[in-house]
Amino acid sequence: MNEPVRIALIHALEESVLPIREAFARLWPEAYTFDLLDTSLAVDLAHTGTLDRAMMDRFQILADYALASEGKGGRTQGILFTCSAFGPAIDAVKARLPVPVLRPNESAFEAALEAGDRIGLIVTFGPSLAALKRELVDMAKARGRSLEVNAVLAEGALAALKAGDVDLHDRLVADAAGRIGDVDAVVLGQFSMARAHRAVERATHRRVISTPDSAVVALQRSLRSDQDR
Repeated sequence: MNEPVRIALIHALEESVLPIREAFARLWPEAYTFDLLDTSLAVDLAHTGTLDRAMMDRFQILADYALASEGKGGRTQGILFTCSAFGPAIDAVKARLPVPVLRPNESAFEAALEAGDRIGLIVTFGPSLAALKRELVDMAKARGRSLEVNAVLAEGALAALKAGDVDLHDRLVADAAGRIGDVDAVVLGQFSMARAHRAVERATHRRVISTPDSAVVALQRSLRSDQDR
């Protein structure tokens, strides 16, 4: 890819912006990325407890806006959602748009499935817990696999991160990791958790998979494959 590739990053948590930008800077600095942030999505999902039709439509609107964007790198050639609790809404976007659209966790989950049949999953945003566990189990079933998922919520970690106490965030995530038990790999289920990677490694002595790096590599591979056709 000689010309910069234009990629939209769509966020529901402001804490997801920096981790994915750092991942792009390390792994794909040539790409041009821009951010769309709607923090009301996470707030509204936590309030309603369900992905209703109105919220699904909001994802379509964000995706259409991102796809219509044109400038450096030409038109938008790929979309990466960083909001882990909204899988069905993102899948609806994927089915409709002509460019690669990635859910935040799908590439990390692919890596986890390669690691074994016992997977630990940690989140800091409560509404993500059941949705991500179901997504991981469904991916395994589609491959004819039976999977044991030990999923835990790191209570208070997201609030600590939002308050600027990054050390407390990492400690709470590592403490949650210590409750997972014997697994083949541990997935940090949200982009905002990537900073706790080493702390979780120390707590579990297991392979730890974070979502930003996995997503960048997968999107790069997808776009290069499209260009080679």
